[in-house]
Amino acid sequence: MTPLSRALLAAAFLVPPGTAAPAVAAPGCVSSVPYTAGRDGYDTYRIPAAVRTRAGTVLAFAEGRRHGPGDSGDVDVVLRRSPDDGCTWGPLEVAAAGRGDTRGNPAPVVDPRTGRIVLVTSFNGGTVDEAQIMRGEVAPARSRRVFVQTSADDGRHFTPPREITAEVKRPGWRWYATGPGHALALTRGPHSGRLLVPANHSTAPPDGSQDTGQEAKYHGAHALYSDDGGRRWHIGFVDDSRHGSVHPNESSAAQLPDGRVYISSRDQYGTGPGHRLDGHSRDGGESLDRPLTVQHSLDDVPVVQGSVLQLQGPGAPLLFSGPSVRTARRAMAIWRSTDGGAGFTKALTLSTRPAAYSDLVGLGGGRTGILYETGASGPYDTIEFRRIPAADLTPPRLRPILAR
Repeated sequence: MTPLSRALLAAAFLVPPGTAAPAVAAPGCVSSVPYTAGRDGYDTYRIPAAVRTRAGTVLAFAEGRRHGPGDSGDVDVVLRRSPDDGCTWGPLEVAAAGRGDTRGNPAPVVDPRTGRIVLVTSFNGGTVDEAQIMRGEVAPARSRRVFVQTSADDGRHFTPPREITAEVKRPGWRWYATGPGHALALTRGPHSGRLLVPANHSTAPPDGSQDTGQEAKYHGAHALYSDDGGRRWHIGFVDDSRHGSVHPNESSAAQLPDGRVYISSRDQYGTGPGHRLDGHSRDGGESLDRPLTVQHSLDDVPVVQGSVLQLQGPGAPLLFSGPSVRTARRAMAIWRSTDGGAGFTKALTLSTRPAAYSDLVGLGGGRTGILYETGASGPYDTIEFRRIPAADLTPPRLRPILAR
């Protein structure tokens, strides 16, 4: 670890409880560590999501898993706020408390009309797991449910979770997960102002089938959207054909300069080559131009969540982040596309260390931020934040920056 990184790590956690972090960025600030396993009462932090508010505050969300690294259990949605684009962080706050149950899969977005932060999350009982839910063994009250919250004070406080399951989950769906990662606010075209949340689900087997519902072919991707700032919600596109060689799962979305929405999806153990799927929508996420298909320029990415972000400005690229070793969760990297996602080239590799989930966020001064899971011994040791200058995203930079 470099001296700069050690200093930033110390600064992130030596803030007295209840005291905001200093608002002045350290000279040459590059990285910080808002979450470290075993601190602040949580065994593990996972599932990062990040947005930058209208006031310029970066909100770093995660799942705080109290008693172990597993996906189910006593899990809260937590956040930390940064006033200086990710150099320093305020104290940990709880946005949605599990209270023995599981609240997670944060999908935050800033409403462009009001500046409010809208946070969509998922819930299940703390004693049940994904496999049981996919097999249909869990009662609806303890199964996957969907909630929304808002903040009108720059992420300092959130309203209590309000359930929207009936609006966004079809009766035949079993598993359900929002995001994870930032949701999308459309800013151009006839649906400007729409909030679009990529999500995934599983379906029940057809009557008479010997399947349990846990098979990979029952995974699907979809979107939910709101045209009134998060008050009412609707189901958008759905891709869950059960046929073919791909099984869409966790997804991320970006709006391209021409107004189309680009969707990037994890392929959950499909039989085709490659682990990333993608597609486009011309109607604000209500439908897809075609079913999601393999994006072969991202064949180095393993089976894992990924994030997409459209940079702003003439000729600005579409970015994708994810690990870059096909058979392992390690070597977090960022790819760029200048043709709306038709193809990607690797722009940089952040490190060769273990790495897993990530989320991209636009910062001030032309920088891009990435909040991602990484560590020396495993991908879930920490959630790190890296600030990346625009120059580091120009092709083709294949050598790691700040490699450790």
